[in-house]
Amino acid sequence: MGAGTCHSTFLAMSKSSFRYFKTSPEIIRLAVMMYVRFPLSLRNVEDLLHERAIEACYETV
Repeated sequence: MGAGTCHSTFLAMSKSSFRYFKTSPEIIRLAVMMYVRFPLSLRNVEDLLHERAIEACYETV
């Protein structure tokens, strides 16, 4: 097994971690990044996503 095989296995595992969500992985990553990086509440993250024309309620985040 080469390094490429290990990398592709990791990518397959990381893609499958979002399989139960209806929201795209990019939006999930953005919301989590905002919530973790900045001292924001879930409602603040919802407002920031809304400003970017992304509809998600705070319960989803």
